[in-house]
Amino acid sequence: MGSLSAIPQHIAIIMDGNGRWAKQRGKERYEGHIAGVDSVRAVVRAAARNGVKWLTLYAFSTENWGRPAAEVDAIMELFCKTVMSEAEELCSQGVRVVIMGERSRFSTKVREMIDHIERSTAEATRLTLVLAFNYSSRSEITLAVRDIARKVSLGEIRYEDIDEEVISAHLMTRSMPDPDLIIRTSGECRLSNFLLWQASYAEFYFPEVLWPDFDEAQFDKALEVYAQRDRRYGVVADEE
Repeated sequence: MGSLSAIPQHIAIIMDGNGRWAKQRGKERYEGHIAGVDSVRAVVRAAARNGVKWLTLYAFSTENWGRPAAEVDAIMELFCKTVMSEAEELCSQGVRVVIMGERSRFSTKVREMIDHIERSTAEATRLTLVLAFNYSSRSEITLAVRDIARKVSLGEIRYEDIDEEVISAHLMTRSMPDPDLIIRTSGECRLSNFLLWQASYAEFYFPEVLWPDFDEAQFDKALEVYAQRDRRYGVVADEE
């Protein structure tokens, strides 16, 4: 693996392939989501071990509400059970949990679980685990534009002062660094409405492995690939 200096500060993962994993084994889709929890545990351990400071997982998109009601209910129930069972362990590992997304559509029970996991891990400093839950990047950008427009109408912001920094400051990720590496499992090569603004200069990695089979070794392999990348941010090196 590359040197510590090559370790990304922020890794974001699109956890894809739970349904296909279950289908290949003759199981129900929700069983794939259950199996995927082990991979979440694995990547949290691997991220902390490697010194990654921010880990964002695309847990549930706004588009996922269109899935069969039974699957959505199973995902919500799994989220609540996982929060209750993992909160203490995450805290002991130094992992702070932040939920990113629109919360108004969640049930009271789910909102209570969100409050619980955020409160119980708030003092942890080793790694921040961001769960993008009921999140979509286009919705995030739309909400930011509305907020900026409101402030312009109130005279709080001059329209000519709107720049990239102002926009970034109104996004859900305003307290986070942009991702250095975005991983999508299962071999699919698209962002699916995830961190569209923030991904401007991220490196991408698309392993064929389905999410429930993505373990610590797979995570370490992603870091090895990242360490070999030459991040130029649009600048050409002198020798070229």
